[in-house]
Amino acid sequence: MKRQNKKRLTKAGWLLFYLYIIILSYFLFFSEHYGRENVMKEYHYNLEFFKEIKRFIKYRELLGFESFVVNILGNILAFAPFGFLLPLLKIKYRKFFYTTFLCLLFSVSVELVQLLLKVGIFDVDDIMMNTTGGIIGYVSFMIFNLLLRIFKPRSNIKSFESTKTRGGN
Repeated sequence: MKRQNKKRLTKAGWLLFYLYIIILSYFLFFSEHYGRENVMKEYHYNLEFFKEIKRFIKYRELLGFESFVVNILGNILAFAPFGFLLPLLKIKYRKFFYTTFLCLLFSVSVELVQLLLKVGIFDVDDIMMNTTGGIIGYVSFMIFNLLLRIFKPRSNIKSFESTKTRGGN
């Protein structure tokens, strides 16, 4: 890929990343649909792993399908773009542990802001699912990147074909 095209791709990646952060911030901190219109009077938190996940699975019929999907799958899917876009932005973000750590750090930051602003619940299950979503996004990027490299013409194939047509082997 030409250098100019790589710069354009990187700029487009940063633009997508900023848009993603803005949209995610809206849903996490301001969306009335997800109960963010009122600030809670007390701090709410869950420090027990799998407590909320078990609750949403056990009472999914009572809580409703939308609530179940938003709280279980939504946490995972909402952070997949984070894990996908980071490696697109910089080469150093293409390391698994680096990207996983940034996903974890971002998720903990989101949960802390929700706790401090009293617009949500600090939940270790959310941190776990968000980080899992980031890892899924990272793996998706790596697969996508691998597929692009497989189908990309290689220079040694071209040189082999040119020697074949010139009377080589």
